[in-house]
Amino acid sequence: MKRRNFPTIVIIVLALAIAVSMVFAAQDKYTLKVPDGLAFSDFKGYEDWPVVSVAMADDPAVLKVIVANPVMIDAYRAGIPGNGKPFPDGSKIAKLQWKPKKSTEAPFSVNVPDTFTQAFFIEKDSKRFPDSSGWGYAEFLYDAPSDTFKPSKDVRCGYACHTIAAKKDYIFHSYQHR
Repeated sequence: MKRRNFPTIVIIVLALAIAVSMVFAAQDKYTLKVPDGLAFSDFKGYEDWPVVSVAMADDPAVLKVIVANPVMIDAYRAGIPGNGKPFPDGSKIAKLQWKPKKSTEAPFSVNVPDTFTQAFFIEKDSKRFPDSSGWGYAEFLYDAPSDTFKPSKDVRCGYACHTIAAKKDYIFHSYQHR
């Protein structure tokens, strides 16, 4: 009787070992950092931040949702940057991007999010980022097949790109009226 149970026990132990290794193999995105030190973990909870704005780029076709942490939302509501004041340290904004697709359910033509492609983060910290007017930038590219993020080695739109919006404290999107 003991010998008959042995194969069953071995199978159960192997199945548990495989399940545990799969759990530990899943990526913890909050361990990722870009070279200047801005970390994904600095933006923990971004998934629940309020929407600031949405945008759609044509080339390449990208659907963007811009969200901000409570510090930045409060600053927007206080009139920043339109009142000429800068965003306070601790302000954080995330631009989340998807490849769009045409909805197959809506009775009209509308683009909806399809494949998530990246999370672009901006953080105001005048002490950490004095050389970029107080703003730090990070881009994390998402790979859907592996369900993983990786830091971008070449941030396509960081400080150099945002200098165009210097009069608005380097932020392109204003808080949209509701």
